[in-house]
Amino acid sequence: MVIVAGHIVVDPQQRESYLMGCVSIVEQARSAPGCLDFSIAADLLDDGRINVFERWESQVAVDAFRGNGPSDGQRAAILAATVSEYDVAEVRALM
Repeated sequence: MVIVAGHIVVDPQQRESYLMGCVSIVEQARSAPGCLDFSIAADLLDDGRINVFERWESQVAVDAFRGNGPSDGQRAAILAATVSEYDVAEVRALM
């Protein structure tokens, strides 16, 4: 399993429009083979922060979906980003 997690920073004035532009990406990801979860969401405390969380069956599934990454418009709106991939060796359910 692969987890992709972190956050991006956009201008607070552009955050809502950035998120609305991500709706189709979330829909595509959630229907992609190997996607277990995919979320792009506004942070509750920081007006410019957008939290990213993805869970995939394998690196192959991530790579097949990812392609070239964000569109040029999305890339231009990102002021900073801290997003990483994590290879998961074991999972323990909490609930």
